[in-house]
Amino acid sequence: MSNPSSTVLIIEEDTQKRQIYKSILEFVEQEGRITDCRHWKETLTQSNTISVILLGDCGNDETLRKVFDGVTEIDPNLPIIRIVEKSKKIPKDQSEIENFIQSECFNHIDLPLKYTQLTDALHQATVFRLSKEKPRDGRSTELFRSLVGNSRSVRAVREMMAQVADSEATVLILGESGTGKEVVARNLHYNSSRRNKPFVPVNCGAIPSDLLESELFGHEKGAFTGAISARQGRFELAQGGTLFLDEIGDMSLHMQVKLLRVLQERTFERVGSNKTIKADVRIIAATHRNLEEHISKGSFREDLFYRLNVFPIEMPPLYERLDDIPLLVNELIARMEAEKRGSVRLTPSAVMALCQYRWPGNVRELANLIERLVIMYPYGVVDISDLPEKFRPKGKIVIADEIAEESAHSTSVVEKIVSQQLYDQQPLSTPRLPSEGLDLKEHLSNLEIDLIKQALSDAEGVVAHAAKRLKMRRTTLVEKLRKYGLQRQGESSMV
Repeated sequence: MSNPSSTVLIIEEDTQKRQIYKSILEFVEQEGRITDCRHWKETLTQSNTISVILLGDCGNDETLRKVFDGVTEIDPNLPIIRIVEKSKKIPKDQSEIENFIQSECFNHIDLPLKYTQLTDALHQATVFRLSKEKPRDGRSTELFRSLVGNSRSVRAVREMMAQVADSEATVLILGESGTGKEVVARNLHYNSSRRNKPFVPVNCGAIPSDLLESELFGHEKGAFTGAISARQGRFELAQGGTLFLDEIGDMSLHMQVKLLRVLQERTFERVGSNKTIKADVRIIAATHRNLEEHISKGSFREDLFYRLNVFPIEMPPLYERLDDIPLLVNELIARMEAEKRGSVRLTPSAVMALCQYRWPGNVRELANLIERLVIMYPYGVVDISDLPEKFRPKGKIVIADEIAEESAHSTSVVEKIVSQQLYDQQPLSTPRLPSEGLDLKEHLSNLEIDLIKQALSDAEGVVAHAAKRLKMRRTTLVEKLRKYGLQRQGESSMV
């Protein structure tokens, strides 16, 4: 769940505890830095990647208050998660300072640290941090929505973007429609030295081939019928900045030749003119097509492909990053709330149902669904039965392999999905929260134990077969059997 540009800073006076906390963060694939209560300020101010603070013990209340006030003074939007012992959580004799810290912190987690509680707090802090970030140069945060997520594929995309953003290399973004190719292109532009110059997008597939030349290079007055005045093309409009050529695979062979010449010589002429204009433009192209197949069919030039394919970035389809859906849902809802367009909540079972859908329209389709639900159930709670029919899984909900793989070695898929939901969700297996309330952690543990017992029974006690039914690794199931004190059939103890 780590993010290459996201680090957790652990502030703890006890050396041994610092190392333990750092090891736990590494276990959940989150980068952590450690410091004590005297040198935290240097560590915080020297790094621009710290996104969350884990605040432990500082020896005494005075130092604790100084650290808390100091962090909030440096960055009031930096989430602080307080680490507390259960015995210190709500005692009557608790100090006023400790009460103040726990009430003012973004969240608190108990000792000993539990996977679910820790990942829950970190996920919530991530979403909170994203909602508070101001877009540089006034750009809309709407553009960066589909990069929300902690899946391996999204982390890989972020890493490649960080490597190539501040360079002049031509980038080719590949991926299905709706995966966020333009989002990546705009990120590359705004994180480059050209950020203060124009970002000019043009959809090569939406413009007729006989008009695309004029659209890209401009034309002089009288160059063709209807050219009643001279006009700048997209290359001129993007001077000093970035030209984003979307759906480059739909460009005609005639235009491919002209584009290749511009990429080679960095010059062009308007239609109807012989005046050469220098093209000081960075090219970022994108397509949902397999260009190598088109080369073999003769519909795309091989030499142009190699000019464009200097640094390829492949956007993963949403069905390959299903574990990002809870975060994406939260983010999409938060965006709509910030834009005052309404709100809605999804139950964990509804989110799990969305994780079973194949998403042919990718993130764009998910955004459209959330907007539709906001209109249909304004400020309501959407359960699985409220989803449009095509989003409801047929029969029993089966946890996707991708999510199960991400959850291996740690916790149940049920716990992971619930932990990524907003605070006021309903329990997974009941339509409404009982009036007397319930212990959610115990409820989920009991549910997991029941499912493990069923799988072992169905598999006649063979752990490997039971693990296969539960879509998890055998070693993960063995760990869970030890955790819950369960025994395989015919055994007196677990080994």
